[in-house]
Amino acid sequence: MRVKSDEKRQAIIDVAAQTFQELGFEGASMSEICSRVGGSKATLYNYFASKEDLFFEVMFQSADKEFEAVHDLLTTGELDVSDTLRRFGEGLMKILYAPEVVAARRLIIAESGRSELGRRCYERGPAMADALIGGFLSRKMELGKLRRSDPHYAACHFRGLLEAELYDRFMLGVINKISTKELKQIVERAVSVFMAAYGPVFSI
Repeated sequence: MRVKSDEKRQAIIDVAAQTFQELGFEGASMSEICSRVGGSKATLYNYFASKEDLFFEVMFQSADKEFEAVHDLLTTGELDVSDTLRRFGEGLMKILYAPEVVAARRLIIAESGRSELGRRCYERGPAMADALIGGFLSRKMELGKLRRSDPHYAACHFRGLLEAELYDRFMLGVINKISTKELKQIVERAVSVFMAAYGPVFSI
């Protein structure tokens, strides 16, 4: 019975993802999703209490495992600070600027003023990333690998540097894709600027 329940839940998520992509968050009603999935509205609401809950699951299900693997780079390995930030940055940016994630981020921004969706996605996404990055930076500050500063703000600055060259252009639809080579160059510049600001200060 559990297998069938899981299969049904996944079927709903798959159909909802396509519906949100086609119609946007506002245009994709639970009735429309229900008609595409088949079955009753009551069944749909048994799995997801609201359209927000369903969209939230669609947004994070596909990216959660990838985010987890990228975040693990901050807690494992023997690379120096710059190399770790470089590998982490490349992994994170590949996720954030994948077409399906860009589309979802645009929908979240469009909906954020009308519901709690934006807050929930912030807490599950950027806030968690900042906490993980901040933890890594704090450890390196304790070891003298970075100058001492508030690790939370340093994490915000690093994530901001990673997205500085792309965010506006992608969110506003000016561009919709970027090559791996370009992404690596963007991350390299972000890490260089971050290390120039937060790298250790050696006295002569």
